[in-house]
Amino acid sequence: MDADGLASLAADARALVPTDARARAILGLAGPPGAGKSTLARALSDALGEPAAYVPLDGFHLSNAQLDRLGLRSRKGSEPSFDVWGYEALLRRLREENAGREVFVPDFDRVLDEPVAARHRVPPGVRLIVTEGNYLACDLPGWREARDLMAQVWYVDAPDAVRDARLMARHTAGGFRTPAAARAWVDSNDAPNAELVKGSRARCDRVVSGGG
Repeated sequence: MDADGLASLAADARALVPTDARARAILGLAGPPGAGKSTLARALSDALGEPAAYVPLDGFHLSNAQLDRLGLRSRKGSEPSFDVWGYEALLRRLREENAGREVFVPDFDRVLDEPVAARHRVPPGVRLIVTEGNYLACDLPGWREARDLMAQVWYVDAPDAVRDARLMARHTAGGFRTPAAARAWVDSNDAPNAELVKGSRARCDRVVSGGG
């Protein structure tokens, strides 16, 4: 995305900031895997500066131990492999708690392949939370309740071929998977996840480009 496009989106995001200095608003970025959600969320947060903070859904991946218990290890990243109610509780706290308090936020570590606590921080005074994740607009239990806490949700889109190339690069980075294993993972896991997410596009307030 060019600088003018980012500046325009940042201006629209800034307009969501509440007039009450003690309150926070939440902007959600939904979209299929590899669409560019995290890249855009970080860029928006950086462009907005001090009033904004980045809060990823990825910190609410279930641990590998829990995925093994549930038989979901081969579907890591799918809708049921997240602690959606924990995510919803965090968003509720961020929206309803006085903006003068700092909040610590979990993340997902791709090297460890596990969620990690308190990697991100929402400093006191932050007025806009920029959060992103595949399922934010899905009409499913937990996700509906999380969606209701967001002022707006934008659908981040990118051509399927672009997303596929990004996902292959992500899964092979650092030798995490062989190209053949990455191909199998994208086809058996990321692709069905993307189809579920595409069905939520109509529930978003607007569509923005994730590049490509």
